[in-house]
Amino acid sequence: MEKKEEQVDMSVLTEAEQKQLAAWNATQQDYPREACLPQLVAQQAHTTPEAVALVADGQTLTYRDLNQRANQLAHALHALGVGPNVLVGVCLERSFDLVVGLLAVIKAGGAYVPLDPSLPAERLAFLVQDAQTPVLLTQHALLSHLPTTSAHLLCLDTDTALFAQQPRSDPACAVRLTDLAYMLYTSGSTGWPKGVQISHNSLLNLLWWHRRAFAVTSADRGTQLTSPAFDATGWELWPYLSCGASVYLLDEEARVQPVACRDFLLAHRISISFLPTALAEQVLRLEWPQQTVLRYLLTGADTLQHYPSARLPFALINNYGPTEATVVATSGLVPPLATGAQAERPPTIGRPIANTQVYLLDEHLRPVPPGSPGELYIGGVGVATGYLRRPELTAERFLPHPWSAEPGARLYKTGDLARYLPDGQLEFLGRLDYQIKLKGYRIEPGEIVAALNEHPAVQASAVLAREDAPGDKRLVAYVVLTPGMVVTADRLRARLAARLPEYMLPVCFVQLETLPTTANGKLDRAALPAPEEATLLANEVSAMPSTPTEARLMELIAPLLGLEQLGVEEDIFLLGGHSLLGTQLIVRVAETFGVELSLRTLFSKPSIRELAVEIERVVRARLASMSEEEALLLLQQG
Repeated sequence: MEKKEEQVDMSVLTEAEQKQLAAWNATQQDYPREACLPQLVAQQAHTTPEAVALVADGQTLTYRDLNQRANQLAHALHALGVGPNVLVGVCLERSFDLVVGLLAVIKAGGAYVPLDPSLPAERLAFLVQDAQTPVLLTQHALLSHLPTTSAHLLCLDTDTALFAQQPRSDPACAVRLTDLAYMLYTSGSTGWPKGVQISHNSLLNLLWWHRRAFAVTSADRGTQLTSPAFDATGWELWPYLSCGASVYLLDEEARVQPVACRDFLLAHRISISFLPTALAEQVLRLEWPQQTVLRYLLTGADTLQHYPSARLPFALINNYGPTEATVVATSGLVPPLATGAQAERPPTIGRPIANTQVYLLDEHLRPVPPGSPGELYIGGVGVATGYLRRPELTAERFLPHPWSAEPGARLYKTGDLARYLPDGQLEFLGRLDYQIKLKGYRIEPGEIVAALNEHPAVQASAVLAREDAPGDKRLVAYVVLTPGMVVTADRLRARLAARLPEYMLPVCFVQLETLPTTANGKLDRAALPAPEEATLLANEVSAMPSTPTEARLMELIAPLLGLEQLGVEEDIFLLGGHSLLGTQLIVRVAETFGVELSLRTLFSKPSIRELAVEIERVVRARLASMSEEEALLLLQQG
């Protein structure tokens, strides 16, 4: 944009409004740039070699061990041609190996591309092919799930002899601030994911802002619980490992079960933790001891709906930021339970973090006055380099920054709607386009539609996030079938599950004669009807309950899924179940049968029939251990 456009843009505001917006965006803050992340971790390893860097399942890894293992792997990567801006795939479970692998890639000068091993094989195949990484780090148990690739495969758990031959010394690494640190894939509106490229300078700004904002020291204990391919993973690791703090990897139950999560934080004396919004809101409702080490509970990834209780002994911080803005763009303290006008709106997303600007613009890219809604654009150091090999999309979403004196500065167009409140905090108002935020993920419905439309029985489709019951947002697919063809809901779901991650699978499929359109022929999303039993695409005929336990479980589970009934052999999680719904089921099973199930049991026995067998086994074992009088009393109570 030319200078003339800048003056026209700003003229829609009064002089006082211009000064106010400029003050709210005055976030400049110097931060050290002499050393990038690999050097910072190495410095810490040399300063406090015996300090604990990582803890998982009762095992610890010191800074010396972490640095030396990463160094040996980095030397091996360098010998394979990894250097500045070379992408390296990392497909590893959450473990010490994951952290070692990520650190090793940047020590070798490359940029890591995390790949979630739980993704469907078809999606993993696309990501590996699109990234064109010359090297892929993985584990032996995951090899069968990986696609055929020309990349050199290194297994961190079995290629140990190769790594042992490498020097333990820090590799010579001439990383520049403008070099890539990592690349993450996000859902794409064209039907396939897109790779977001983040530089070392952007990562450094996040790292130093976080350390200063939350006064992080080597005495702190942080946590890591997000998926390896979620951008928060780097935020959970690098601010702490760059200053000598310890990072605790939550076990699988604590990652999803609120009580287990709280107990983990208390038992391990965690001082700062990030929890995705859905989990955080449940943890906040629990009772907490007044004496706790936890200082800050950070949350983000979805819209926070509730204020914390004044009884909580720690501060709650709400954060906002797309992957394209290096994890966090705005952050703010959430005050205790609000009253009056404040209580009528959700907590804010705070203010721009260090060296970040937020502009709320209208459709003509003109700033809107404070208090008026506008599309949120992000500027500053955290803005991504762009999308991998997608110049048209990069140009569409990353625009020239009209109010920056820095050459080449850009604004990222988020597609989010927000407004400035009188105190300078930002109120999030939702999406301007049709992108969906669900379970902490940004979902492009076009990607699901593209996958659905590939099925020969589907003539046209649409996908919508519905919240017909408060707090229960679900994906619903609408399909128009090809004349003369028939398909069941579970066939479509299975087709999607082969290509899309679990969080992108619709809960139900509504069959329509035609998709509703507006006067100009565009899809009328507002006219898409709520799912009703009569319009739902049927599942294949499945077995019905054959025992009282199965029948009672049907009564418990069907309402949680929003269904009237389901087959006893159907997978609950493929029908829309998820870990948070699982915790509700655990409570209901305990109340009904007196049996305490774990989330691990639900995941391993995801059907009514399997759960019924497990419940009956536990009850029989309990009866066998009782006296005759105790057994009679239990039966009378039941």
